[in-house]
Amino acid sequence: MSSLFGVLSIGASGMEAQRTRAELLVENLTNAETTRTPEGGPYRRKDVVFESAAVSSPFSSMFRSQLESAGGVAVSEIVTDSSDPERRYMPGHPDADKDGYVAFPKINTAEDMVDLMNASRSYQANVSAISAVKDMIQRSIDLMR
Repeated sequence: MSSLFGVLSIGASGMEAQRTRAELLVENLTNAETTRTPEGGPYRRKDVVFESAAVSSPFSSMFRSQLESAGGVAVSEIVTDSSDPERRYMPGHPDADKDGYVAFPKINTAEDMVDLMNASRSYQANVSAISAVKDMIQRSIDLMR
């Protein structure tokens, strides 16, 4: 069982992971219609991959006994979509090929908006957990007075 301070570290790791997820989702939504990037071709959708990670409490140095490590979450990698882009017939577009087709990113904006709401709720759940632990610590201190 981890200490209350360890739970704070777990919540902080979850908040950091969800922040990264939200940033990528916003980047995907922003570039949903981007047909030309500096790398060439249309924008490629990006996704995060989470992994469980050991976190230790930053407060462990304050205690004589070693606090045990608790499990948190971390971003293990950012995956870029390598599938073929969506092609739309738009012969007047400056990025159209010789047949009049333009390559667009394969981004489902509705799906990414739902994922963004999920990331926001997950972030808020971590904030609530940290707030609850903070209240428990404060009540423990008040009882010791």
